[in-house]
Amino acid sequence: MELRSQKLREIAPELDPLRLGTGWKPEDLSKPQIIIESSFGDSHPGSGHLLELVEEARKGVAEAGGHGARYFCTDICDGEAQGHDGINYSLPSRDMMANMIEIHANATPFDGGVFIASCDKSMPAHLMAVGRINIPSVVVTGGVMDAGPDLLTLEQIGKYSAMYERGEITKEQMDFYKHNACPSCGACSFMGTASTMQIMAEALGLMLPGTALMPATSPDLKDAARRAGKQAVWLAENDLTPGKIVTMESFENAIMVHAAISGSTNSLLHIPAIAREFGFDLDADTFDRLHRGAHYLLNIRPAGEWPAQFFYYAGGVPRIMEEIRDMLHLDVMTVTGKTLGENLEELKKNGYYDKCQEYLDQWKLKREDVIRPFDRPFGADGSIAILKGNLAPDGAVVKHTVVPKEMFEAILRARPFDCEEDAIHAVLTHEIRPGDAVIIRYEGPKGSGMPEMFYTTEAIASDAELGASIALLTDGRFSGASKGPAIGHISPEAAEGGPIALVGEDDLIEVSIPRRILRIVGVNGERRTEEEIERILSERRKAWKPRKSRYTHGVLKLFAETAVSPMKGGYME
Repeated sequence: MELRSQKLREIAPELDPLRLGTGWKPEDLSKPQIIIESSFGDSHPGSGHLLELVEEARKGVAEAGGHGARYFCTDICDGEAQGHDGINYSLPSRDMMANMIEIHANATPFDGGVFIASCDKSMPAHLMAVGRINIPSVVVTGGVMDAGPDLLTLEQIGKYSAMYERGEITKEQMDFYKHNACPSCGACSFMGTASTMQIMAEALGLMLPGTALMPATSPDLKDAARRAGKQAVWLAENDLTPGKIVTMESFENAIMVHAAISGSTNSLLHIPAIAREFGFDLDADTFDRLHRGAHYLLNIRPAGEWPAQFFYYAGGVPRIMEEIRDMLHLDVMTVTGKTLGENLEELKKNGYYDKCQEYLDQWKLKREDVIRPFDRPFGADGSIAILKGNLAPDGAVVKHTVVPKEMFEAILRARPFDCEEDAIHAVLTHEIRPGDAVIIRYEGPKGSGMPEMFYTTEAIASDAELGASIALLTDGRFSGASKGPAIGHISPEAAEGGPIALVGEDDLIEVSIPRRILRIVGVNGERRTEEEIERILSERRKAWKPRKSRYTHGVLKLFAETAVSPMKGGYME
């Protein structure tokens, strides 16, 4: 088989001298050429350490007889973008990164690739690009940061910030938490979007087994990157592309793992967008169907007790897969060139679990303290539910594993706000009372880029009175760290004239997680029939006028004009 790079050399005589001018040696030109794409940059802890992994992957490529070329497209940090309009760039950045990676890989074709990322948008961006460019590829994830003193982790900062705003802790206490919540590089140490998407990459079969969500400071991670470099050359020589590996059954496996780990709601934006690049139509109803009856096993924050590094200590993705083995398609192919079932059997024999147990022993923990056995789950109905009704005809998403049981069935009074800033002010100043439904609208993809409502969810979840007595409803989204009664991705969004734009003060909103319902059932505090509600909404719709877009130029204008519904993946079409 003639490699793509060698075919290109035959038709582009400028290529050899240009690469020699870049530092390649003449003997490198005829080797398998591997693009090593990463989100390395001084952008945040999840990307700041990735150059080390790039160099390890490059060594692995060389050891396998290839030549690695380093390409970089760094990402932004959702945490650093919080509290200001920077968060509006978060979701659009995913698609922009995928576009840039596509350009890198296709402008000068390579024989294979190693793709290295850690965080919320860079992980799905790399996975989208891997599906789009479809060259032999292996993914390496940058792992998770260490926890701080007393196992302090970053997702707790939102709670402490709300407590500080209410005068419940001192400035000195707040400063201590801020100075110690991120003691190392790596993704944030909880089961947020970054950790979830690292796990999804392995669950799809695109990573070496057992390498997702390792501690970023562990030598195991460098070893994984080096092995990935070697594997990329093998994949290139055998022309085993992602399109030959990832099937619809691979995505179903990933969703079952997502249910078992109580993964981030943002996965409902990312996994359908990734599936689309692989040629599959995967909608939110598929998530709901597969989550129903699925066992939730993971005792990791924010829904559980331990920081995310303990996930690897307990056996990581392979251990989760062993527990839900009967629910998985074990015959799917993976980047090892073997099936998922073959990989799981090999891990039992090669000492992987013994090594993991050594880490747990240092903390005097058992595997079951972190990953429950299948027959002793935390819950048996997955972690995600898709709600529908006249408020969300196309659906809305709730992570019910972090919702107080009191809010599984509720009739609430609507308190609509047209931006998050007004809503959080109302929460912090106690204008919101038990029994309210805080509605934040015009925050969907077309409205404002679909930012996270992180501070509002933290303000509610950390309030003893409100945390189990109100709900937050939005056409925006939430951080993977969010807890409490939060329902997002309401579609169609307000900017498109969805019903959420028509909700009035003191409308009655019915929420039912078991029955998967989200609907308007009353007006001015009084119940009405379905026919009456439909007539009232029709009258309101006639009076509703589209808002002029907030964006007149740049990326956010482009995103607002082209983004699809959140329930389809929020990608640019």
